[in-house]
Amino acid sequence: MNVLIVGGAGFIGSHLAERLLAEGHTVDVVDLLSSGSLANLSNARSVGGELKIHTLDAGADEFQALVAMRNPDVIYHLGVLPPGVAAEHCAGDAMRSTIAVLEAARSRGDVKIVMALSALTLYGDVPSKDQPVKESQPWSPVGVHGVVTRTLAELLTVYREEHAVEFTALAFTNIYGPRQRPEAGVVAAFDQALREGFTPMLHGDGRQTRDFLYIDDAVDALVRAAAKGSGLIINVGTGVATSIRDLWTLMAGPDGRQPAPSPRRQHDISRFAVAPTRARIHLAWAHWTELGIGLRGVGR
Repeated sequence: MNVLIVGGAGFIGSHLAERLLAEGHTVDVVDLLSSGSLANLSNARSVGGELKIHTLDAGADEFQALVAMRNPDVIYHLGVLPPGVAAEHCAGDAMRSTIAVLEAARSRGDVKIVMALSALTLYGDVPSKDQPVKESQPWSPVGVHGVVTRTLAELLTVYREEHAVEFTALAFTNIYGPRQRPEAGVVAAFDQALREGFTPMLHGDGRQTRDFLYIDDAVDALVRAAAKGSGLIINVGTGVATSIRDLWTLMAGPDGRQPAPSPRRQHDISRFAVAPTRARIHLAWAHWTELGIGLRGVGR
């Protein structure tokens, strides 16, 4: 299988590239390296197989020519709204690159799109009685990131209905693991604080809960989505809600110093976890990495 990964030098994309190369697929990485890094692909290079890296903006005219030349079976579109990057700095690029990817797939006629979205910003602050969140839950986008996420999801549906472009969109919870930037996730931020010996910030009272998903489990869902779940938006998470305070205790130990309090951030969701039932049915996927085990591999 020929695969093209937009955002392939990022946290998720680099792990996906490793997995696909190990399985014998041909991989093209397209990344402008604004938040990704070639260093993230060092393991992928050592795997062997055919890996080509293109330092290119997916929204540039050259992208269409690249897709025509490489003729991928699947295009993964990752990192459209990078965590830790202000919405006003990336919203326009997210729209432009997504339309470019969809147009490339439309012109080829036989390319499937697999896109990673943020479940948290898509669904918003869901009442406790409706947790863990199912795909039937109405979308209530949070901030600019959420509005753009909803628009991207709607674009996928429009292109499928009007141009027969096949897609699977995975609405991920909080992914964590090796190579994640500290500003892109609370697990990575806490890990940096522990390694460098400083006190991390705790936004609000720390009782906010999140659904933490290990990177290997996220990659497994992405790989399965290449051939399954067509036309669907599928929640991918563990279904388990863990508070930020409990996460710190797991990482620092019960006797570890307490994080420094800071004001709660705007649009900070109180409680969040997703129901992975549709993922089990349509992707034959389930997570296998428990949080305590996954945290041991974060600093690798």
